[in-house]
Amino acid sequence: MSTVRSVLALGSNLGASSDTLMLAVADLVESEHVRLHAVSPVVRTKPVGGPEQPDYLNMVVEVETDLGPYELLAHCQSVEDKHHRKRTVRWGPRTLDVDIITYGTWTSDDESLTIPHPRAASRAFVLQPWAWMDAGAELAGRPVAELASEAEDIAGLVPFEEV
Repeated sequence: MSTVRSVLALGSNLGASSDTLMLAVADLVESEHVRLHAVSPVVRTKPVGGPEQPDYLNMVVEVETDLGPYELLAHCQSVEDKHHRKRTVRWGPRTLDVDIITYGTWTSDDESLTIPHPRAASRAFVLQPWAWMDAGAELAGRPVAELASEAEDIAGLVPFEEV
């Protein structure tokens, strides 16, 4: 069976966010259909859009999977559910958010799954950890590091150092 590399972005700003992110990575790759390829550093970021809420912890992982894109989406959503994700307020606070940023070279404008992720190219909280994880990464034909430097939210991003 053929496999594809996929970049996933994880974020959390409710509960024990650092623990949640680490457990979520383990949950994502617990499936025999998903193998971890690379992990970014964790960053602390200010919320973008949505209501007043706590800062986020964000990270990016690259996985190799033999799941189709919609199967991978269902898998990511099941991991969110395991961590008590509630979808009540758009861009609101959450225990866990897992977004599919890329799925190989596959693209989709489907309402339920848009790939590449429609806002990834302008979000430093996705781009900067991704650039640190993979210095040669590109999105929409541009270097991810270059996109990160242009993102409006880059000033509010700091490496997360657990105390």
